[in-house]
Amino acid sequence: MTTVRLWSLSEDALVEEGEEAGSLNVVTRWGELNLESAGAFAIESLRRMGLGPVSLQNVVTARKAGPARKLHDLAGLERVLDQVSGSVVHSLGLADGQRPLLSVVPVVPSPAFRLTEVGPKALSRLSRFAVLRPEDGDLVLESPRADFRVVLSQPQAVRIASALATPATTGELADATAVPEHVVADVVAFLTAAGVVLCGDAADDFTEDDDALRHWSHHELLFHTHSRSRRGELVSESAYRQATEHPAPLTRPVPDGERFPLVSPELDGSSPSLTELLETDHVCPKFSPAELTREQLGELLFRSARVRSTGPAHPPIPPGHDATQRPYFAIACLYELELYLSIDRCAGLPRAIYHYDPAGHALTLIDDDPGHLAAMLDLAKVAAGSVRRPAAMISVTARMARTAWVLGGAAYAVTLMHVGALQQTLYLCAKAMGLSAHAVPVDASDTVDRVLGLDWPAEIGVGECVLDAQG
Repeated sequence: MTTVRLWSLSEDALVEEGEEAGSLNVVTRWGELNLESAGAFAIESLRRMGLGPVSLQNVVTARKAGPARKLHDLAGLERVLDQVSGSVVHSLGLADGQRPLLSVVPVVPSPAFRLTEVGPKALSRLSRFAVLRPEDGDLVLESPRADFRVVLSQPQAVRIASALATPATTGELADATAVPEHVVADVVAFLTAAGVVLCGDAADDFTEDDDALRHWSHHELLFHTHSRSRRGELVSESAYRQATEHPAPLTRPVPDGERFPLVSPELDGSSPSLTELLETDHVCPKFSPAELTREQLGELLFRSARVRSTGPAHPPIPPGHDATQRPYFAIACLYELELYLSIDRCAGLPRAIYHYDPAGHALTLIDDDPGHLAAMLDLAKVAAGSVRRPAAMISVTARMARTAWVLGGAAYAVTLMHVGALQQTLYLCAKAMGLSAHAVPVDASDTVDRVLGLDWPAEIGVGECVLDAQG
C-alpha cells in the first residue's frame, strides 16, 4: 500500500496566460496574482492541477527533456506554487486510482505547507481546538489556529484522525486503526503540516498546553477566527439568490395582541451634550421602587431604536435592496435586531411582555402570564446583582436572515457589534432623560427563547438591558 502525494488548485482558482510570453495570471478568492516568467511548463502544470489532483513527479517524468531541464522545470513550478499557496490543495492518496485519503485546503491567502517526517517514537495528538464536522459527504477537520482545513475522504484517514484524540506513536495508531504504519506516518505528517495535529517535544509536551493559547477556550477561539475571516465559508449562490429574490422583511411582522401606541416626542436639541453624558461616571444599576411612565418609555425607544426612514442599503447589496435608517449604527443599514420588553412597573402599561414595532413605534402585548414575566425579570435581577426587580428589561434578539446572506461566517460577530451599538445608544438616551439603562449579562439558558416564543435559530436572543426610572 503505497502513498502518493498530489497537488491541485482550489475550485475557485482560474488560471490564465498573461499578455507577456511565459507570464501567468491566477484569479483566486484572495485576489488576482500576476506572475512573470512563470514558464510554459508551470502554466501547463497549473492548468492540469485545475482539473484535479496530479503528481508533480509524474508530470515531470512525462516531460520529454533531459534530467537537468526536468529539475529546472520542477524548481520553477514549485516556486510558482509557493506564490499561489493560498489556492494550492495538498492531497495524500494511495496508488489505487481512488479518491485521496485526505486533502489539505488553505483557508488563508499565503499559508506555508511544510511536510516533516514523523519519527516512530514521536507522540502526536489532535489540537484541543480541532473540530470534526461533516461537509458534502466527507468529514472536515479544522482548527482555528491552523492555516488549512483537512477534508478526510477515506475511512482510513478518518480512523487515524479519530485515534489521535489521545497522544500516540505511529505504531500505536497502526495497531488501533489496522492501517499500515508507513501510511499512518504519512497521514500524521500531513495533519501536522496542516496545523490540526501536534507533535510532542522531547519531554512529550505539546506547545498549546503552556503557551498563550491556554487562556482560550476552543469555542471562543473558533468563533474569533471564523468571524474575522471567512475561512472557506462563502455565502452560497443559492442562499444569495434566495435572499435577494425573497428578502427577509425589514422588521419582524407585528405579532397578534393588544397594541399600545407610544409617544413620539419633539427632538428640540435641549438634551445634555454628548461630552457631558460620556464624562459622567458609570455606576452599577441600583433599582428603585419608582415607576417608569408610558411617555418615558415611548421617548426612550423613539430616540434610540425607531425606524426613521426606509430606503436603499448603503452600500447597495444588491442595488435596490431595501433597508432602514435608525438612531443606532448597523452595517449596510440591514438592522437585524428586534426588541422585546418585560415590564414590571410602568404607569399606563399593564405588567406583561411586549414586542416593539420600530416602524409603527408601538408595543404589542405578546404574553401576560405572571410566571413568564417573573422568570424574565428574575433573570435581570440576578444578572444585576440586585435584590429588587428592574422596572423593565429590554431583550434584544436577532433575525439572522437579514445579515447572513451578505456577511456569511461573520454575521454573528457583526450582530454582537450591533448589540453593543444599540446598548450604548439606549444608555446615553436614558441618561439624557434622567433614566437609567444598563446592559446586564443574563444567563438566559433557554428561558428567553422559550418565553418570547422565538423561532430559534431563525431568531435568537443576543442581549439584555435593564431600565430604571431614576438615573
